[in-house]
Amino acid sequence: MADSSIHLRIGPDELVIRRRYETLSIANDFGAALLFLVGSALFFPESTTFAAKCLFVIGSVMFLMRPTIRLSRRFHLQRRYGDGTGSSHESSMDF
Repeated sequence: MADSSIHLRIGPDELVIRRRYETLSIANDFGAALLFLVGSALFFPESTTFAAKCLFVIGSVMFLMRPTIRLSRRFHLQRRYGDGTGSSHESSMDF
């Protein structure tokens, strides 16, 4: 059964914090995907495989940054509000 409770926090600070982290997360995902796309294309000619491998490593690091961004946002909100309620209404689909 789905959770039907509604959590509203009307706080401009929290909205700004969430938007900044969301934007950072989206930019990170976009950058990682772009690196993997370019890296994949560079595997076609034999002469660019080293560059392709470098882009794959950098893209992998960027994918590792995603949970780091989420965790830092969670700590930021917890420090800001102190009681931990700032992150209580997050879902697993949050950026």
